[in-house]
Amino acid sequence: MPRSYVNRFVPNVLPMSTITSLWALAAIKKLTDASDSLHQQTQGGYNFEIKLIDDSLWVLTGFYERNKIAFRTAYLPHGFDDVKITAKDETGVSVKLIAAIGEFVVDIKWPQPDEAILRYTVSLKAKADFFVPYSPRDILIFGNAEPEGEIHISQTGTRSGLLYGSLKKPGSGTFLYFQNLTALADYNTDTESSVGGIVGGLWPELGLSLPPTSDKPLQKGKTYILSDAFVVLDDKSPADQFDIAKGFLETLAKVYLLLPRPETPYQDYLDVLPKALHDIETNKGCWSYHSGRAYLNAYLCDYYTPPEIMVQLAVLLPVQDYMRWSGETCALEKEILDGLSAFYDEKIGTVMRWLPSAEDMLDKSEEQKIPKVMDAWYLHHPLLNLARLAEGGNKLAKELLLNSVDYAIKVAHHFNYCWPVFYNMETLEVIKAETKEGAGGEKDVAGLYAHVMLQVWELTKDKKFFREAEKAAQSMQQHGFNVFYQANNTMFSAKAMILLYKETKKELYRNLSYLFLANIFKNVALWECEYGFGKNFPTFFQLFPLDDAPYTAVYEEQESFSGVHEFLNYANGVELLPSVRLLLAEFVKHSINRMMYYYPPMLPEDMMVKDVKTGELDPKLWVALEDIHDGWEQSGSVGQEVYGAGLCFGIVPRQYMRVPVKNFIIFVDYPVINQTTKGNSFSFDVEGDSRLTCRMKILKQGNKRLPALKINIENDIDQLEINKLKAVKDGAEYIIHGGQKISVSWNGPANN
Repeated sequence: MPRSYVNRFVPNVLPMSTITSLWALAAIKKLTDASDSLHQQTQGGYNFEIKLIDDSLWVLTGFYERNKIAFRTAYLPHGFDDVKITAKDETGVSVKLIAAIGEFVVDIKWPQPDEAILRYTVSLKAKADFFVPYSPRDILIFGNAEPEGEIHISQTGTRSGLLYGSLKKPGSGTFLYFQNLTALADYNTDTESSVGGIVGGLWPELGLSLPPTSDKPLQKGKTYILSDAFVVLDDKSPADQFDIAKGFLETLAKVYLLLPRPETPYQDYLDVLPKALHDIETNKGCWSYHSGRAYLNAYLCDYYTPPEIMVQLAVLLPVQDYMRWSGETCALEKEILDGLSAFYDEKIGTVMRWLPSAEDMLDKSEEQKIPKVMDAWYLHHPLLNLARLAEGGNKLAKELLLNSVDYAIKVAHHFNYCWPVFYNMETLEVIKAETKEGAGGEKDVAGLYAHVMLQVWELTKDKKFFREAEKAAQSMQQHGFNVFYQANNTMFSAKAMILLYKETKKELYRNLSYLFLANIFKNVALWECEYGFGKNFPTFFQLFPLDDAPYTAVYEEQESFSGVHEFLNYANGVELLPSVRLLLAEFVKHSINRMMYYYPPMLPEDMMVKDVKTGELDPKLWVALEDIHDGWEQSGSVGQEVYGAGLCFGIVPRQYMRVPVKNFIIFVDYPVINQTTKGNSFSFDVEGDSRLTCRMKILKQGNKRLPALKINIENDIDQLEINKLKAVKDGAEYIIHGGQKISVSWNGPANN
């Protein structure tokens, strides 16, 4: 649902500028004049120099001809008393700097042979308690011709601490700067500061500025990491939005392979699912009743908002996924299906967001809580799910879909495939045109619309719907790189583009899929929050729901997770950038680990708010919180999200594989495709990259003993082996590599 976010972090929007601070001007003058170097090294075609200049230790390299990009490592306003190189080899150097306040150690590494990748890690052992009221940014770009450039991606809020930018003139060049924010945990803990928005700046003065401290000092005797930065350099600049997307994906994957990543312990969703199903079916706070029919509330105990069709379908579809997987029935399926027809408005000719008979409950407190006002994506998301129901043979869903699709096309044509945020459904009057001034409307709705049109085409075989999908896809070229409005819809858009590519072989559509995926990955948090409440739950690879959202949200994450699986299934046989399969597989693995912690029973009660915006919060109920915040903030402030109930039901059918031998299940925490049974053998392809690994578990079911099992790799990559970790009480656990074909075979009858 649309949210009125109040973001405590100011997004770092980085326009072009040639204005620099006093500190930057002084540093540029000294860097330009300096000649002596502590160390020089050539790597990946770049010559790197390490220089100590007054108050800073710098790493410099040529960006283009006489232009330089300089990285400030250790910094102290009054300079250092002594400096010496303590270690040196072909991979890098270690520099120790002594000062009155403490001892700095700067490790400068070039971790990949023959590649222009730099890593510098700065630590400080404090000799006294002290505050850090200010720290300058750690990147300067300068030269004789005052090089101009553009920042394509920068940190917003608590997303990854990164910058992706390029030189515009003179010459060319691109860089990805990535700050490992996990490493700053001790600094953040002792100073009670956040990493939100600390990577940014204005060209040409960019990078990390440590959060200032005034109340809580750094402590005597402790060692703090003040920076852990990775830099990838390239001598080319992107030509267009697609080059930006592909370049970002490829360089981010390079950093990802070097980045310290947290372990992902097994989370038992098979154990949690029955609890979540029981609570959603039986807790009266999850339901309300209108005209004798039951409808799911959007939030626990929210009886003052009319039912929404998106809420009903967002729960129903994952539950049906689980029912097909398990062979079980769920009572809520019939309850939801029975109420769907009441959302259709004969006069307007479409399903509505709000239950028409209950629209008078809308209190007009928000722009969308007004009768007949539509939030652009809300029209298409229910149609997408109705199409999924129709594909499964549901006649009512097909009827509602086909009766609504002409209205969706009329709206698309009226807005020329550029949807505003809110509009009146009867008059098509624009109620709110832009998400914020100058940002445009909901740009990824064109991709969501294309997805729906492709589904209707597949159902009807009518080519007019395919043509509509192509028109919507082609319209998205006008938006440039920043097309992200809402995470799940952006993921669905990527899936639609890859289907268009498979059908037409037009490179535009594959490029558009990369564009959407790059927008997904610029809105993730590739770091682990180990301060404040963040110690109670994993955060690595969080995906934020909107481009300026201050928290992560269960519904958008769960649907994006499911969308990744669907994308990879559609992309089976399609040549993709290696970075795409790598990053998508890792997102799935870490999401499985993280998303369990949206459930309140997994969290200490003191990290959840007492007063919520909507409805009530029951910390013992297995109904997910909408929102997880930065470590210094309590979570659950929006409410307990009933329409996020698809969480378990979306994960179990995608990660747990049933095989003909009924007394065991195979769990893999990467996406898998091409599941095949042949005799006494079950095989599947593991997505991802062979340089990374995931977990496979054989899980015993029931009381019968496991049969003797043989695990084989049918396409062993460079002789990579399956590593058996341990025998566990109910089966066995293995580490396997991405990009492999696994087969599990057994003795005895094929169906125990």
